[in-house]
Amino acid sequence: MKHTAIAGMFITAALLASPVFAADKDLCESNIKLIQQALDSDPAVSENAVDNVKASLDKAKAAQAAGDHKECIGITQGVLTKIQTRSPDKG
Repeated sequence: MKHTAIAGMFITAALLASPVFAADKDLCESNIKLIQQALDSDPAVSENAVDNVKASLDKAKAAQAAGDHKECIGITQGVLTKIQTRSPDKG
């Protein structure tokens, strides 16, 4: 059930990823929060995968701090896609 909720969250984020629905700044921040929630909620992920996500999250936060919201969105969308691919709904 937990994986269903997480999968739904990422699918929703992907559907709302269009700049038509949110400003780049807001989308960047929202994606960062989703990734952080995924890190906090799924302890069954390998350390290597967690390290990769954390490294990408740091890059996204650096891009956000630099005001490069398009770069932040690119990084975070890629991470969210990888998380969804690696954590498919297990029922």
